[in-house]
Amino acid sequence: MTKKVSYKRHLAKTITWRLVGTLDTILLSWAITGNPFTGLKIGLAEVVTKMLLYYFHERIWLNAGIDDSRKRHIIKTLTWRALGTLDTITLSWIISGDPFTGLKIGFAEVITKMMLYYFHERTWYKINYGLDKRNRAKKWRRTS
Repeated sequence: MTKKVSYKRHLAKTITWRLVGTLDTILLSWAITGNPFTGLKIGLAEVVTKMLLYYFHERIWLNAGIDDSRKRHIIKTLTWRALGTLDTITLSWIISGDPFTGLKIGFAEVITKMMLYYFHERTWYKINYGLDKRNRAKKWRRTS
C-alpha cells in the first residue's frame, strides 16, 4: 500500500516544529550563555538549517515501512534528535566561539527537544491535514 501524503503536510510539520524548536533553543542558549543576544543568534541561525534538515528527514521517513505508530515515533525522535543535536552543537560553537558552549547547549537540548518532538509527532499523528481521504477514513474507523 502506498501512502498518499501531501507535501503541504510535511511543510506544515516543518514550520510548526521549527517554531517550537527555535523557542527552546533561544531559551536554552540564553540560560547557558547568560546572553539573550547569543540565544537569539543561535536560535535564528538554526531556523534555516533545521527547516531544511527536518523537511528531508520527513521525506525519508515517509517510506520507512514502520507501521507501529509508537515505535515509529520513538525511532523518528531519536534519529531527528541526533541530527538536530549535531547541527546545534556546530552552530553554537561557531556563534559563541567556544566549543564547550556548543556542547553544553547541544546536550541540554537532547532532553528538552526529545520530549517536545515526541509530543509534536503524537499531535500530528492525530491531524488529518495533507492525508488522502482513504487514510482519513481508515484512521477514523480505528478511533471510533
